[in-house]
Amino acid sequence: MASSISNNENDFEMESLNTFPKILQHNAKNWPNDVSMREKEFGIWNEFTWNDYNNRVKWLSTALLDMGVEKGDAIALLGDNRPEWVWGEIAAHAMRCYSIGIYQDSMHDEVIYLLDSSDATVVIAENEEQCDKLLELGDGIPKVKYIVYCDPRGMRKYDDPRLIDIETLYKRGQEIDKAQPTYYGQLVATTTPEDTAIYCTTSGTTSKPKIALLNGGNFVKHCSAYLRADPRNAGDNYVSVLPLPWIMEQVYAVGQALIARQIVNFVEEQETLMSDLREIGPSFVLLAPRVWEGILADVQARMMDSTPLKRKLFNYAMKLAKESQAQGKKSWLADVLLMKALRDRLGFSFLKSAATGGAAMGPDTFRFFQTIGVPLRQLYGQTEMCGAYTIHHEGDVDYDSVGVAFDNAQVKVINTDEEGVGEIIAKTVGMFTGYLNNQKAYDEDVIDGWMQTGDAGYFKPSGHLVVIDRIKDLACTSNGVQYSPQYIENKLKFSSFIGEAVILGKDRPYLSALICIRFSIVAKWAEQQGYAFTNYTNLSTLPQVYEKMSEEIARVNESLPEAQKIHKFLLLYKELDADDGELTRTRKVRRGVIADKYGDIISSIYEDKEKVDIDTVIVFQDGTKTRIQTALTVASLLPNPNTSTNELTSERRAS
Repeated sequence: MASSISNNENDFEMESLNTFPKILQHNAKNWPNDVSMREKEFGIWNEFTWNDYNNRVKWLSTALLDMGVEKGDAIALLGDNRPEWVWGEIAAHAMRCYSIGIYQDSMHDEVIYLLDSSDATVVIAENEEQCDKLLELGDGIPKVKYIVYCDPRGMRKYDDPRLIDIETLYKRGQEIDKAQPTYYGQLVATTTPEDTAIYCTTSGTTSKPKIALLNGGNFVKHCSAYLRADPRNAGDNYVSVLPLPWIMEQVYAVGQALIARQIVNFVEEQETLMSDLREIGPSFVLLAPRVWEGILADVQARMMDSTPLKRKLFNYAMKLAKESQAQGKKSWLADVLLMKALRDRLGFSFLKSAATGGAAMGPDTFRFFQTIGVPLRQLYGQTEMCGAYTIHHEGDVDYDSVGVAFDNAQVKVINTDEEGVGEIIAKTVGMFTGYLNNQKAYDEDVIDGWMQTGDAGYFKPSGHLVVIDRIKDLACTSNGVQYSPQYIENKLKFSSFIGEAVILGKDRPYLSALICIRFSIVAKWAEQQGYAFTNYTNLSTLPQVYEKMSEEIARVNESLPEAQKIHKFLLLYKELDADDGELTRTRKVRRGVIADKYGDIISSIYEDKEKVDIDTVIVFQDGTKTRIQTALTVASLLPNPNTSTNELTSERRAS
C-alpha cells in the first residue's frame, strides 16, 4: 500500500490522502495541538487547533446525517469568511455531499437561483442578516430543510422550524461520536478522489453564473501543483479576506491550508482588514486587483495629508528604489528611508509571497508594489480549471505577463494573427468535469479536452503568458483602430482619484470613458481645496473635480498611442455596483449591462452634447430608494478625429 504522503516534503504529493476530509484527519492525528485557524472577535484572536478543526467537521457531518441529510445532497454556505464556513464545506465532503458557496452580499434572486439549481437541502448561514435573507424567500426555496445559523445574536425571536443553532448540531454530533467512536473514521475512509465535491460558481460576466463541478481528488492534486510553484511551510500565516465562494480563496484557505498546514486567519470585519493584517504579519496574502488598487490609493491619500518634507522623502525614496530595481538591485537607502516602515504600516513585513488574480491588474500598480518590496505575483486561471494555473516564479517577475504554467498544466495560444496573438486554451489536472445541468455549455467550452478560455493573449520569447483581454471585449473603432478596453482601464485606475473606468468606442469614431471617482480620495482632496459638496453625486459634478480628472486622464493619454487616446469622458453619478448587475461579485465589469443601462448617456457623448440630464431612482440593498436629478457634463480632452480643420478653427475663434 502506498504511504499516505510523499517522503519529499517539498513536492506536496498527498498520495492516498486524496480528499480534504482525509488530509484533515491526518493533520489532526499527527499535529493535534498545532494552530490551524484564528478568528478575531471583539478584538481578540481566538485560536483553533487541527484537533478542534477536525472535531467541528466530525460533529457537523455526523449530526446532519443523523437528521436525514443524504449522500449527494448539496450543502450551501452563506456568509462572510468564518471558520464555520470552512468546517461546513469539509463536513459536506465527508458526507459525500456537494458544497456550494454563495456570496454573502448576493441579492434574493441570486440566492434562489443557486439554491434551486444545486438542490441544496441545508444552508449554513453566518448570522441573523443572512437568515433574514433566507426566511424572506418564503416558498422560493422549498428544497431547503435546514438553515443552520452560526451566530445566535438576534435569533431568539424566530420560530421557523428549519432554523437550528450550530451549537445544537455540535452537541448532537458529540453524542453520536461517544456512542459510535469509529463512525466518522469510516465515513472519511469512504470518500474517494473521483467524487464531485465542490459546486463552484463562475463569475458570470455575461449572464447568470454557471456552476462548475470539481472533483475532490483533482482539487487536491491541483493545489499540490500550485504549492510546488509557490511553496508554503507549516505554520505560515495566511489572512482570508476574499470571498470564500471564489475559486482562488477555496484554493488558498481550504486546499493549500490543509496540504501545507498553514494557519488561516479570519479578520473581524472588512473595515478592520489593514489593522488585522498588521497584527498577524502574514507570510502570504491573496488580494483582488481592486483591493491592491485600494491599498495604493490609501498610500497616496496619506501622502496628500502629510507634510511637504515627508512628501519629498517619499518621492526621493521611490525614485531611488525604481532606479535600483531597473538594474535588478535593491536600494538599501530607500529601504531605510521609506520601504521598511511602509511595509510594516501595511502589515507586509513578513511576506514571502503575495498574489493577485480574478481580474487584470495594471502594470503600473504591479510595479508600485514590487518597488516598495512586496513580492507580488500575478496569477491567471478560471473557475473551471480549479483556479490559477500560471504564476510568476520567484526572481522572474514580468509586469506585463501572468507568469508561466504550473507543472501539471498545459497552455496554448491558437488561431494566432501576424503578431502571435490568439485565443488561450488550457488543460490541467484540476479541470472541471462539467457544468451542473448544462451539458451544452460544457461542449461549447471544452473541445478535445482543452478549455477554450475566450481570452486573447500571446507568449513572450521568455515563455511568459501575456493576457490582453476577453476576445469578445476587444473592439475596433469605426476608423478600424483595434484596442483593448481593459488595458486602458487599468492604466486609468492607477490614479488614486479613479475608482472605476469603462472605455467606450466600439464602432464609434474615437474612444471615450465613463469614470467613477474614488469617493474617499476625491472627497479628501476636495476638503483640502475648500470645495463644498454633500454626497457622491454632488461631488462628481463639481467643475473643479472635472478639471482634476482631466489632468489624470491626460496623463494616461500621454502613454497611449495616438489612435487609442481618450477624447471625452463623463463622471457617473454613482459607483458601479454588483447589486445593480454592473459588476460581477469578483468586481469585473459587465460590459453588456453597462451598454444597455447607460445607453442614453453613451449616445449623448457621441452626439457631441455638452450635458446629459439624469432623472433616475437608485435602490439600496436595504430596499430604500432615492431619486437622483442632475446634469452630467461631457468633458472633451481632444478634438474629434473626424472634425475638419475649418471646424476646428471656428471652434477656437468661438472660444
